[in-house]
Amino acid sequence: MRTILVLNAKGGSGKTTVATNLAGYFACAGAKVALVDLDPQASSMDWLSARPADRPRIAAVEGFRKGVRVPRSTEIVVMDAPSRTHDDRLATLVRRTQTIILPVVPSPIDIRAAQRFLQELRELRHVIKTDVKLATIGNRVREGAFITNNLEDYLFGLTLPSGRKLPFLTLLRSSANYIHAAERGLSIFEFAPIATAADREYWQPLTRWLQNKRSVPEN
Repeated sequence: MRTILVLNAKGGSGKTTVATNLAGYFACAGAKVALVDLDPQASSMDWLSARPADRPRIAAVEGFRKGVRVPRSTEIVVMDAPSRTHDDRLATLVRRTQTIILPVVPSPIDIRAAQRFLQELRELRHVIKTDVKLATIGNRVREGAFITNNLEDYLFGLTLPSGRKLPFLTLLRSSANYIHAAERGLSIFEFAPIATAADREYWQPLTRWLQNKRSVPEN
């Protein structure tokens, strides 16, 4: 079972948008997917409740409730983490996952918050010992904006606890397509390709990396 955690302690980074679209992507590719909503606000569950019955099935798991488990047949688990995840709760989540995607939006406040959060991740024993696979993406960016360039430079220069470069995969643009998709319980991968071609292009580096063995720990 593959586990992917979309994580950032800062609110407003677009974690739910990334998590729901990842779940939709893998479901459309034929995988048996479970979407685990760890946030009591339950935004991912709201997305699933709006999902049409004729679309590829995604199992709903309210992860903020005790005793909830994903279906045994699940192949890919996408977890939507809540904001303000720190300390013991952060360590518990990291122990349960293979791959972490950290979305960061282009603002000075978010960049500084990401710096602090990445340092907290680097200090987790589980990350250091097992080298949990971690990658960053820019989210809700506007091409050509000065702060977008600052975000790109910052993410490009990050390193892992081992000293290796931390993968910076892509910049996902700010697009009305994500709003339209969320309203209907869909991912952008379920719209006509001509309508979402530009957005899909920015997703390709992320989806390619997730399908590569380099995004999964060796042990």
